[in-house]
Amino acid sequence: MHWLKILTPLWAASFLTVAAPLAQAQISGDAVLLEMQKAFRKRDQSALTQMLPQASGHPLEAWAAYWELKNRLETAAADEIQSFLSRYAGTYQEDRLRNDWLLILGKQRDWATFGQVYAKFRMRDDRSVTCYALLADSLQGRSTPGMGQQVRDLWLAQKDADDGCTAAAGQMYAQKLITDADVWRRARVAAENNRQKAARDAVAIVAPEAADQVAQVFASPVKYLAGQSKSRGRERKELALLALIRMAASDPDAAATQMEGGWGAQLSGEERNWAWGVIGKQSAFKLSPDANGYFAKVRRNEDLSDDLLGWKARAAMRAGDWKSVRRAIDAMGPERTDPTWSYWKAKAMLAGRPSAEDKAEARQLLEDTAGSGSFYEQLALEEIGQRVTTPPAPVPLTAQEKAAARANPGLARSLYAIQIGLRSEGVREWNYSTNLHQPGGMGDRELYAAADLACERQAWDRCINTSERIKTFADWSQRFPMPYRDTVLAKSSNIGLDPAYVYGLIRQESRFIMDARSGVGASGLMQVMPATARWTAKKIGMTDFTPGMLNDRDTNITIGTSYLKLALDDFEGSMALAAAGYNAGPGRPRNWRNGPTLDAAIWAENVPFSETRDYVKKVLANTTNYAALITGQPQSLKSRLGTIGPRPASDPETMKDLP
Repeated sequence: MHWLKILTPLWAASFLTVAAPLAQAQISGDAVLLEMQKAFRKRDQSALTQMLPQASGHPLEAWAAYWELKNRLETAAADEIQSFLSRYAGTYQEDRLRNDWLLILGKQRDWATFGQVYAKFRMRDDRSVTCYALLADSLQGRSTPGMGQQVRDLWLAQKDADDGCTAAAGQMYAQKLITDADVWRRARVAAENNRQKAARDAVAIVAPEAADQVAQVFASPVKYLAGQSKSRGRERKELALLALIRMAASDPDAAATQMEGGWGAQLSGEERNWAWGVIGKQSAFKLSPDANGYFAKVRRNEDLSDDLLGWKARAAMRAGDWKSVRRAIDAMGPERTDPTWSYWKAKAMLAGRPSAEDKAEARQLLEDTAGSGSFYEQLALEEIGQRVTTPPAPVPLTAQEKAAARANPGLARSLYAIQIGLRSEGVREWNYSTNLHQPGGMGDRELYAAADLACERQAWDRCINTSERIKTFADWSQRFPMPYRDTVLAKSSNIGLDPAYVYGLIRQESRFIMDARSGVGASGLMQVMPATARWTAKKIGMTDFTPGMLNDRDTNITIGTSYLKLALDDFEGSMALAAAGYNAGPGRPRNWRNGPTLDAAIWAENVPFSETRDYVKKVLANTTNYAALITGQPQSLKSRLGTIGPRPASDPETMKDLP
């Protein structure tokens, strides 16, 4: 309260006499909000109703009112809902409740009310609500060009079953705007992802009399196949394909045996290609040398999904089969333009003895992909002879731009929520307030000012994520902040660890949120598990360690950096392997490195866990950018990759005793 210095002692004393109770009242109000959040998560309506009056006038009153009404929304009167929407007009909570109400109205098939509410819905980011809106239009004779394709895309993008998109897909199928092939594809993808209800719902659309058989397919695919005649009817063959897909999930070799033992001959060419694609993918998950051979049995790449084609390309990379890599990428749909596949297509085109035309096309792909952002943008940049450098700082924010960000009520509520411990609510309100599709949505300079405000308040995750959305310039002090710099640099230097690597990992692990907690129990800046922390503390001689000490910033950094250094040493200095070990535990990358010696980029792209695959690439890209910031010199991602192969027989493992 530095401004009290300008008051006379008498006035200061008088102000504090009044301010102390006000501050205490605010603290009490914060406690009410925190308790209401707990009650909402427990669905304790009595507690919510009892505490709601105590939240009146609080800066986050809208959240309290939202929780209380949302918890009983299915039985609330329409007038009460409308009153909430009017009272909190323009806020995130208003539009969030509208979203919730639309889901209920769609399920109830109350299309008249749905249409009125949907017209004012701003977020438009809920697939189920969009499907309900398309279903309502269709049922009321308002079909539009592309409606079937839109429903199909929304439906196929969902892993789990839902009423909105399933009902809309059924309607589009009845109107012949979605085909049998579309519906069976949905069932296949659901089977591959072990989503039994989604698979059953799809089968019920195209073959309702066969829907009950889906449970048998999932319960025992081997038994199901053994009990089926090799009929040529599509329904029988598609159900057999679902069984083969489920079998491949646990034993791709057994599924291959079924295909070669007779089922392959019974399926159509397209069904057979899909089956071999799934078998190849599941074999690739196991990093089996058979994966590329299974994929070679696919006679027409265009029959596969982009996901299956991606795994075909990965398996071919491991096998050094660059022609198959190129053919798989060429057959992709929208995924083909992703930097991942642009980069690997260029590499495939340059393999062997490329023609002048291939060299020119590959060069263009690399130039179009090159940048300093993602893993493949950085690799493409190096392929054209450049390295990662820190971009020039943008034009500084004006006082007016900063003031506008501070005056934004949504941003203010968001930061307040984060400050008192309502992080998930604060993050959602921040994202809503900065979203471009909102009325008065933010342009790049406004996003820049919002990111600056978040950095100033040390809401580092909002600072980074908001800055990353700026399209026309980049401020790396926002995108790659270095809080706790003295501590990180000192701890890293003391154990011979690259501080850029530490910052790259922390940025991916926690976004510098000190109180971050993962669903599996990891905590703090470096997201260390208690058992891992105890093991590491013992290794470095920290005899007084207790798990509660992980909440201390310096201790968390000490334990995290020490563990990272132990992993790096255990993996012969491979940053890619150590990052994978930090994320998935050291045992898994020990197994993943067995097989041929590979360029580390190929190895990383073949990591079978999608989370770890993404993690390794982001940590290494972050590291390269942080190194450019810390050193002020151009940096190479490739120099941090090297090759990865089996551990030398003479090299002992030092982390086998890790719990």
